[in-house]
Amino acid sequence: MINLQDIRDTARDMLAKNEVRAVVGYRRSSNGMLAEPVIITTPEQADELIWDPTCFHNLSLYLVEDRKFLAHVHQNPDQPIAIIAKGCDARSTVVLMQENYFDRKDVYIIGVSCEGTGVLDERKLARKGIRATDSAFDGDDFVFTTEQGEQRIPAREVMADRCLECREPFPKEHNIALGENKTGRELEAPFAALKRFEELEPAARWQFWERQFDRCIRCFACRSVCPMCYCDECVVDSTSFPVTGQTTAEEKANRVRWIERSATRPENMTYHMTRVLHLAGRCIDCNECERVCPVNIPLRLLNNKMERESREQFGYEPGASIGGPSLTASFLDTDPGKFIR
Repeated sequence: MINLQDIRDTARDMLAKNEVRAVVGYRRSSNGMLAEPVIITTPEQADELIWDPTCFHNLSLYLVEDRKFLAHVHQNPDQPIAIIAKGCDARSTVVLMQENYFDRKDVYIIGVSCEGTGVLDERKLARKGIRATDSAFDGDDFVFTTEQGEQRIPAREVMADRCLECREPFPKEHNIALGENKTGRELEAPFAALKRFEELEPAARWQFWERQFDRCIRCFACRSVCPMCYCDECVVDSTSFPVTGQTTAEEKANRVRWIERSATRPENMTYHMTRVLHLAGRCIDCNECERVCPVNIPLRLLNNKMERESREQFGYEPGASIGGPSLTASFLDTDPGKFIR
């Protein structure tokens, strides 16, 4: 088991020695027992840090936001920023390094092993009607502290689906690692949820996605929370083509429009298909996009499909190695693709 004090002491020591300029981690939120992301900059703030099954956010997103802020204020600090990273957080950080979004020296990774447990799914928890003040994992069950006393629930009933299928609960890339490496202890086989969905008839699958795309309100929460959606200008936006009072009708008509902003099924479908293709070989299954979706669209099924294709067709695992090329930036003679030869 990870000793919380080790996490706090590590962060406190690095900040006190001025080895890092900030630490991205978790603290207790005002919403009961749930965690929330926090960026601490002083040794005294280290006591706010927590580590428990409610730490489900992918903190690598804040590395992206930090890089954007530094670019905006034209700063290039000498010290790195530290991140408390689960296995999935570390893999997404590696993908960002592969794509040269920042250098390895810019990030200090405090790796924390999920130790074969994983994090809670707040929606599964809400459906159970549990109001707890604390949570823990004892190897088989989640144990919740409530006003009525201790309540035990089997892990697979409230654990996030991505954690049930996780193959890499230990952060391979790290500066320091806390906890045991219990890789290989997944409760379900990889892509189990996708396999169950694919057992449906093609017509039923299509009807399912028609309903989902009809429900999308195009709030772009999925894009905003994804560490890989770091582009300054997204293909679905038109910030390069501002419309003013002086813009003529002809200019408006000739303006490039890849996707309209209207939340209709065809536009929603184009948006989600474009996004999932852009995440091929890059998505590390943190499932933040599905977690924040206000209408509960199962976006993980789309991303898992591309992840499995990358794995089976090209033997590619996103975030496996900093030195390795990205999927879309490499070509091997053994790659399938006779249609282009």
